[in-house]
Amino acid sequence: MNKNIQVRELGSEDFGVTWEYQEKLFKEILDIKIKNRREDAGLETPNYFLYVEHPHVYTLGKSGDVSNLLLSEEQLKEKEATFYKINRGGDITYHGPGQIVGYPILDLDNFFTDIHKYLRFLEEMVILTLAEYGITGTRSKGETGVWLDVDTPFARKICAMGVRASRWVTMHGFALNVNADLGYFDNIIPCGIKGKAVTSLNVELGKEKIDIEEVKGKLLKHFRTLFEAKLIITQEEI
Repeated sequence: MNKNIQVRELGSEDFGVTWEYQEKLFKEILDIKIKNRREDAGLETPNYFLYVEHPHVYTLGKSGDVSNLLLSEEQLKEKEATFYKINRGGDITYHGPGQIVGYPILDLDNFFTDIHKYLRFLEEMVILTLAEYGITGTRSKGETGVWLDVDTPFARKICAMGVRASRWVTMHGFALNVNADLGYFDNIIPCGIKGKAVTSLNVELGKEKIDIEEVKGKLLKHFRTLFEAKLIITQEEI
């Protein structure tokens, strides 16, 4: 059971390039698991946590409705944004500058084999981080991610989540709005949920900009504790 997690800082990177890289790491872990099962090889499976910031992009989950994207191809080009239909759960969301995107690629056999617990731990990581800034993040029944003022007319989402898992190996992950341009969310029905707003940490704190590296550090601290993991941080080019 390997609880070491390689944290790879990818900087600003195109969504398509990062998705391909995720798939490569995901396949690497699956191949080892298949080899172990067939040959009883006893090989350890690695775990990864990718941090990245994407240029403006909209992604639609496999069960999502493309009508929740409110832009034509021409309008996407005008906004210098791209669009991908991908293989995670969930509906449509936006990624862009000022947002922390995290992709844990874990073999849950190294931790616990419970995808619901996995999602709750990701949410808890964000909730604990927000609490350090004096913000009360909560869950919304039947919806993944982290919300503020749930069950009020002012409910708003601050962190979206969508994952894929196969043979207990995970990919995709979460997107926390820190200094995000919220105007880009006006071009979609976020997560396919009508009537609920989206917010960002800097907006909630009434500040122009929040130190993203500080927030990343807090997220990793809580992630490490929740998963009882050892983190190995590296810089990576893909």
